[in-house]
Amino acid sequence: KMTLSLLLLPLLILRGADGSHIVGGRDAASHSRPYMASLQVRGRHNCGGALIREDFVLTAAHCQIPIQYKVVLGVDSLTGNESTKQEFQATRSIPHPNYDGHRNDIMLLKLNRSAQLTAAVQLITLKTARLSRVSQCITAGWGDIGDNNTLPTTLQEVNVTTLSDGACRRRWGRGRVPITRSMVCGVGGRRFQGFCSGDSGGPLVCDGAAAGIVSFSGRRCGDPRTPDVYTRVSSFADWIRNVINNI
Repeated sequence: KMTLSLLLLPLLILRGADGSHIVGGRDAASHSRPYMASLQVRGRHNCGGALIREDFVLTAAHCQIPIQYKVVLGVDSLTGNESTKQEFQATRSIPHPNYDGHRNDIMLLKLNRSAQLTAAVQLITLKTARLSRVSQCITAGWGDIGDNNTLPTTLQEVNVTTLSDGACRRRWGRGRVPITRSMVCGVGGRRFQGFCSGDSGGPLVCDGAAAGIVSFSGRRCGDPRTPDVYTRVSSFADWIRNVINNI
C-alpha cells in the first residue's frame, strides 16, 4: 500500500483529487498553526507543508508535480475567504537528489516572493537535534477526516507519540519496509488516529519545532501495527541550509 500510495499520488493530483488526510483528529484552534501551508493544484488542496523562511516551504519529495503549486498561507479554512490569507506560486521545486520513492522524502519549494509575517503567518524553526526515543508531538492537515473522503471545514490536528527505531521496525516487520535512521515513526493515542495515505509534506511538530515531514503509512490509516512514518528533519538540516542559502 505504501508503495502504491507514493506511486499513485501524481495520478491523483492530475485528476484534481485530494492527497492529504488526518483521521481521528480535532479542529486546530484558530490560527494556532501559522506555519502551515496548503499546496494546491487547480484550486484543490493536495499536500501540506511548513513555512521555514519567508520564501521557502518545506514539504515531501513525493509531492513533486510537473506544474507549479499554488501555496496558500494564513488560513484555517480552505473554503472561506479569510482576510489573513496570502497566496503564492512555487517557482522552483527542489527535491532531495537521493529521493528514491521511499527514502530521503524531503523537498523545498521556492516561493515567487516573500511572505509577510503576521499573527496568522509565521515561520517554524527546525528541530536540528535528534528526538528522544519517545516524544509527544502534533501533526496537522486539511484532508479526509474519516478515511472515506470526508473533508473537514477547518485545519485538523492530532497528537502523535514517536517510537524508537527498533519498535517501528518490529511493527512494520523487518525487511518488509526499510525503516532507516533518517525516518521517525509515530502513532496516535488510539487506533485509527493519525495521518492517512497523504497528508503528505505536513510537519510533525515536537517542542514547537518541525521534527518530521509526513511521508507514508500502512494500508489502514492510523493503524499502530504499521506506524506512521515521517522524514526526520534533523538528518537533512545541512541540506536544507545549503539549499535555502544558495538558491
